[in-house]
Amino acid sequence: MVTQTPIVSLEGTQITGAGSVLGRAFWDDPAAIYIMPDDTKRIEQLAWFMTNAARYGDLFGSVDTTAEKVEGAAVWLPPAETHVADEKMSKAGFDELPDRLGEDGYERFGNMFGRMDELHERDVPEPHWYLFILGVDPPRQGQGLGSAIIRRGLARADAEGLPCYLETMKARNVPFYQKHGFEVVVDEIVPNGGPRLWTMKRQAK
Repeated sequence: MVTQTPIVSLEGTQITGAGSVLGRAFWDDPAAIYIMPDDTKRIEQLAWFMTNAARYGDLFGSVDTTAEKVEGAAVWLPPAETHVADEKMSKAGFDELPDRLGEDGYERFGNMFGRMDELHERDVPEPHWYLFILGVDPPRQGQGLGSAIIRRGLARADAEGLPCYLETMKARNVPFYQKHGFEVVVDEIVPNGGPRLWTMKRQAK
């Protein structure tokens, strides 16, 4: 299905709404469950995390979303900003992360994201666009919104002649991204009890 919903840049006033949508989208994501295993706390933790992630994208990259009402969003980081640095995370509001996740959750977060950083730096040293987050509100999934949202960022990268890179921990996302030109680079279980991780790369078209 091809959606006709226009895709636009996220407004600053929509950051909290985008965080709520992305939080719901990632409720059952293996990475979220690994870091935030308590079902009673995860939706609140995710909404907070994704609000800051959307703010991070607004500050240091690009956030694409559906026009009029936020029903999904993609957070892209451009070539000069693909490393998620601590000082930039602080500016986006992540200083409370250890308290929000708790000691064990924060340790799992560091374990997973540390491995992701290692693979990212190793496998994509050249300039590229990084698809940091893509999610669609669960009631709107399967209706073409994800494809519409990602196409805007892919077109931007293609216009610049640059590859794109992403990670996913959900198996059903792999064929979705393959449909959009991505190929699997790494398929592994994150060490120390982490989830299965796929890293994927797409060359410019």
